[in-house]
Amino acid sequence: MDINWLGHSCFKIKGKEAVLVTDPCSPQTGYALGKVKADIVTVSHNHPGHSYLDGLEGEYKVIKSPGEYELKGVFVTGIATHHDKVDGQERGNNNVYVIEIDGITICHMGDIGHLLSSKIIEDIGSVGILLLPVGGLSTIDSTVAAEMVRTMSPRIVIPMHYKTAAVSRELEPVDKFLKKLGINESVSQPKLSINKSTFTESTQVIVLNYPNQ
Repeated sequence: MDINWLGHSCFKIKGKEAVLVTDPCSPQTGYALGKVKADIVTVSHNHPGHSYLDGLEGEYKVIKSPGEYELKGVFVTGIATHHDKVDGQERGNNNVYVIEIDGITICHMGDIGHLLSSKIIEDIGSVGILLLPVGGLSTIDSTVAAEMVRTMSPRIVIPMHYKTAAVSRELEPVDKFLKKLGINESVSQPKLSINKSTFTESTQVIVLNYPNQ
C-alpha cells in the first residue's frame, strides 16, 4: 500500500484493489491537486478545502456521512464528531473515517476540533496509521494532537493540516507538533509504502512531502 500526501488533509491511499482519496482540497487552500483518479472518496465535512470533487476523476463513490461501507474490498466506517469543542455549535460537525485496506487500519481524523471521548476511542478501535491534523486554527492544535497520539497509541502517525510554504493561513508548523512528542529533527519523504510486516512496535511519526514541496 502507498500513501501520498496531496496537501492540507488530502491523501491518496493506493491499495491492491482500490485507490481512496481523503478530503480533496480546493486550490483556495494553496494546494493544486491536478486530476487524481479515485475509486473511493471520503469527505469529513462540506467545505471546499475538504470536499473539492472537481479535482478528481474516475467513477468514484463519495462517502460523506457516518455509517459502514464496503467498496472494492475496502471497509470504511464513518464516525460522527465535531469541528469544535462545543458540540459543533461554532463550526459544525466532522466525520472521522476508519479505513481498512490491505489488512491495515487507517484513521483519518478530518477537521476534528476536540479530544476524543472514551466512546469514540472505542468506536475507532486499534489504529495502524493515524492521519492527524496538528496545525490548530480550525482544528486541534499541536498540544491536543500530541495528547491524542499518546491516548490512541497508533503504530504510525502522519501529520496533516499544518503550515507549509503553500499555505497563507496562520496554521502552526509541523515542527511544533513534533517537539511536543520529543522529536527535534525529522526527515520528510515523498510517500509511505507499507504492509503489515513492516510495522514497528513503537509509534513512528512520518512527515510526508506534498508534490510541489
